Amino acid sequence: MSDLVIVESPSKAHTIKKYLGSGYEVMASKGHVRDLPAKRLSVDVKNDFEPKYEVMKDKEELIKELKEAVKKCDNVYLATDPDREGEAISWHLAYILKLPLDSKNRVEFNEITKTGVENGMANPRSIDIDLVNAQQARRILDRLVGYKLSPFISQKIRRGLSAGRVQSVALRIIVDRENEIRKFVPEEYWSVDAKFIPKGGRKAFPAALHSYNGEKIKISNEEEAKKVLSDLENAEFEITKVKNGTRRKQPAPPFITSTLQQDASRKLGFQSKRTMKVAQELYEGVSINGIGATGLITYMRTDSLRISADAQNEAKEYIGDRWGEKYLPKKPRVFKSRSNAQDGHEAIRPTMINLSPDQIKSDLTSDQYKLYKLIWERFLASQMAECVQKTTQADIEANGYTFKASGYKVEFDGFTVLYVEGKDTEEEKESQLPALEAGMAVRVKEIIPNQHFTQPPSRFTEASLIKALEENGIGRPSTYSATITTIVSRDYVRRQNKTLYPTELGEAITGLMKSKFPKIVNVKFTAQMETELDEVESGKEEWVQLLHGFYGDFEDTLKKAKEEMKDQKIILQEDQTDEVCPNCGKPMAYKYGRYGRFLACSGYPDCKTVKKVVEKLGVECPKCGGDIIVRKTKRGKPFYGCGNYPNCTFASWSEPLNEKCPQCGEMLFKKAGKKPKIFCNAEGCGYEREVQEEENS
Repeated sequence: MSDLVIVESPSKAHTIKKYLGSGYEVMASKGHVRDLPAKRLSVDVKNDFEPKYEVMKDKEELIKELKEAVKKCDNVYLATDPDREGEAISWHLAYILKLPLDSKNRVEFNEITKTGVENGMANPRSIDIDLVNAQQARRILDRLVGYKLSPFISQKIRRGLSAGRVQSVALRIIVDRENEIRKFVPEEYWSVDAKFIPKGGRKAFPAALHSYNGEKIKISNEEEAKKVLSDLENAEFEITKVKNGTRRKQPAPPFITSTLQQDASRKLGFQSKRTMKVAQELYEGVSINGIGATGLITYMRTDSLRISADAQNEAKEYIGDRWGEKYLPKKPRVFKSRSNAQDGHEAIRPTMINLSPDQIKSDLTSDQYKLYKLIWERFLASQMAECVQKTTQADIEANGYTFKASGYKVEFDGFTVLYVEGKDTEEEKESQLPALEAGMAVRVKEIIPNQHFTQPPSRFTEASLIKALEENGIGRPSTYSATITTIVSRDYVRRQNKTLYPTELGEAITGLMKSKFPKIVNVKFTAQMETELDEVESGKEEWVQLLHGFYGDFEDTLKKAKEEMKDQKIILQEDQTDEVCPNCGKPMAYKYGRYGRFLACSGYPDCKTVKKVVEKLGVECPKCGGDIIVRKTKRGKPFYGCGNYPNCTFASWSEPLNEKCPQCGEMLFKKAGKKPKIFCNAEGCGYEREVQEEENS
């Protein structure tokens, strides 16, 4: 007989089995095993929102295996992920496997290392029903909103649309920013920049016009800029004031989920989905030469900045050995988490500081190495001494005009020797100034007026959107990636390079939601719902009461919206075409059915003419020069073929590209899948490369 440990991931099961040894059997649930069936609401709103859970179809065989394993074991431990979702999975497993809910059989692994696993197994507890209820409340809230609102949105705009509680707010934030940009009226302004050379010196330093007769100057047009130049012609400049100071820059705290996603986007170009996938791999375990399978980072879904004393001591020892004692702060750093942060886990950090990224690079994939390096460097830097800079500010005056120059010199690099936090916007760069003194005469090398226009607010990137969601209390660490992935995949938002733009469809949905369901897309209301879910988790609020408080008003609002828009439909410009119906002469329009997009006569139901939509790739057929189009087999599987079929029989499962092979000049193709690649199909060539994120979006 042995003990059974059930985890979520097969790869995590492999790593944990290594640490537990022969007395344990480790099996994986492969995620959720029981859920609300997708084909119906599955929530009894008249009976205190009782959920109607069912075992998922693809997990029935696995459940049989787990039940058989339970019969053969002395003890069963539920070791799913240490968060709300993981707690709920353990609860569902306990129900299905008939395990007592008050039994101390729930264990948590904050890190998949020998120490982390041993600590988890040494401290079992019973399932936290408050955590479970918080997850249930969120799941049911999202089901109610999605299943009640989606049919209404689909009916009024386009078939097959969805509206989610958090995704609708994220979409609104993007649409509102777009409207701000459209309404923005640029204003002209001018700056006057100069370069001065100190008396007896050779190196010029920059300065910017700041004030006139002690008051900050504003130059609105070219005429005013020219007057400044005229007033300063042949003027004698003198440094009237020099201020020297010291600036101390503190390191950024270790990563939490949101900041990891933001910095991975800024520095690595990773989309949030890619970041979380790679972080999951690093947490669950990677096979390291000489060590075996081991988790390289702590749990990656967290909003706590807490760091264990052991980890701080390890970092202190490593920093002292590698860079010297002067790179250590006077006392260990403690970072304060946000007031609404959950403190169940540490911040994201490497599990073994001594495993430097370069040391294990050969054991990691390219993505794993890049992300591990980012996490490793950020954590170590957070435990290092501050960066000390000597700053200089100088005032240069002539004829009542004051120019200001500023610069700095690094006196001690501190944590910047290893890591500097990424920013969404470029910071104004300071230059290093020569030795300057008050009363020193300087000569002008050049004075240049520059025309500018005020700029509208920037569109969101994934990094800045995640930051906005976090700051506004929308969603939680585990939801940011899924939210962004959903609104992009459903074509409510398009991604161009790193920038997020709302589509016409996305704007139409937001407009309808703001008009008829203002609470659902209200940022403050959604943030309050998150707070209430946290209250459920802490046992301060009943989850059923929360649902009652939400649903009554929501149901009334939906009923009113249906009545007000009974005979209305929103027509999108992108669904209109120039094509004319061959039977009645009325315009054809794009429609959306069970099998995708098609053309239909706008005179329906009097005229029922429909036509297939031919999707052209914009790529010429390599055989005959015709248009390559997307086609489907009888079973609906897409492939690519020539539009001149049957006269031309070119066909490919992989997508042809408008790009020639750099080795042989033949057409390149893109193969989809878990590891997409671009390759050449020419015989004997063999060229291929990984698909970059921007090529796969």
